[in-house]
Amino acid sequence: MATFTEYADHDGLGLAELITRREVKPEEVLEAAIERADTVNPTINAIVHRMDAVARGRVAADLPTGPFAGVPFLLKDLYVGYEGSPVSNGSRLWKDYISPTNFTYTERCRDAGLVVFGRTNSPELGIAWTTEPVAHGPTRNPWDLERSAGGSSGGAAAAVAAGIVPIAHATDGGGSIRIPAAQCGLFGLKPTRGRNPAGPYIGEGWSGLATGHVVSRSVRDSAAMLDATSGPAPGDPYAAPPPARPFLNEVGADPGRLRVALHTTGLDGRPLDPENATAANQAAHTLRELGHEIDEAMPVFDLAALNKAFRVIIAGNLWNAVSMRYAALDRDPDGEGLEKATWAWAQEGRTFTASDYAASLTAIHVAGRQLAEFFENYDVMLSTTMREPPVKLGTLRQNEQGLDDYIQDLMGEMPVTPLFNSTGCPAMSVPLHWTAGGLPVGIHIGAAFGREDLLIRLASQLEQAKPWFDRRPDL
Repeated sequence: MATFTEYADHDGLGLAELITRREVKPEEVLEAAIERADTVNPTINAIVHRMDAVARGRVAADLPTGPFAGVPFLLKDLYVGYEGSPVSNGSRLWKDYISPTNFTYTERCRDAGLVVFGRTNSPELGIAWTTEPVAHGPTRNPWDLERSAGGSSGGAAAAVAAGIVPIAHATDGGGSIRIPAAQCGLFGLKPTRGRNPAGPYIGEGWSGLATGHVVSRSVRDSAAMLDATSGPAPGDPYAAPPPARPFLNEVGADPGRLRVALHTTGLDGRPLDPENATAANQAAHTLRELGHEIDEAMPVFDLAALNKAFRVIIAGNLWNAVSMRYAALDRDPDGEGLEKATWAWAQEGRTFTASDYAASLTAIHVAGRQLAEFFENYDVMLSTTMREPPVKLGTLRQNEQGLDDYIQDLMGEMPVTPLFNSTGCPAMSVPLHWTAGGLPVGIHIGAAFGREDLLIRLASQLEQAKPWFDRRPDL
């Protein structure tokens, strides 16, 4: 079969259009993705489980006539099930676990025509902004192999940045779509709480902190994926407000004159790295040139209460997952097979009280109402996704640090992303800035609950003003 040499020149919708017009066969597109994975994955370690045979079987059969029919896709190795496929959650404790069924999200991806041929690397149980699990080793940033690709969807972002796939599944409980998108020069949108389904085994990820979507090279791929996967499934505990029209229709639509709140400090008051502050200010300048109104402003929260809530909610969910896994293995929970910080954080889930958990839910909902009030005066919040440009691998040490030090280092690098998990509001990282050394710096923009439409319009406007699609790492 002839090699499809133009594979990396197209986004997901572009590939699907070529397939629909019969200019290229789905088999050729899949083999191009497999060939690219064979070439670059040994260097970046983005994919930890291959499903080539499953994927070849899919394209040999009749694919659904969805918007991404025949487009290669990768699922994150964290929780989401694909029937008969291993899912290790980045952990030695889940070694050899096979998903018994498809998750609702997986079914919707399949219905959209996506062809899954592997799983991407994740830190253990998704609790890091870098992807360096003991179980699978570090994922390397395609822009600089000594640096982190971000986390927890680091494998997904590295795979897209390296041209293995145009879009890949990602999840976000504290920034895990936006952070790796920022680190790898991609577009990453975290949807509103309840926008995408989490079932059938999970009612809501991390008690509503976490949600799933994708990282992508183009804005339109992200919008079209949200159209394909969003909406409640039977039995879901709640759903996001339905959009007025398909999200893909927002691509290219005029966002109007927006009121933008710029901040170059984190919620904790600490300034951004000078490079990131420059990136935020340059983004604000671009927005001003596009006709938007810029003010320096930032909402005020009880940050101590929010940080405590974040710690308690994750602890409870970690212990729930870990204790169920030990029970399934018929073993007493003893930390064997888990990294040091993971085990310590999970154990906290046994020590916090039901009252602590209830107070934590109250704290995140109070913050949600406070942020809603802020968005009555502003349309979007602007900053950078991380406090500094991509850091060296080994900076965050999940298997070495004590829990307090680990959480301090974890939260210290995330100046704003967890706020949008606590409140459930949508937010995105847009690749608008590169350092003199060629490292990407993502611009973080958040909006009010349910306003993905506004973010997509603005992202599309920025994509036209400052194109990034053809900017790729040299691998």
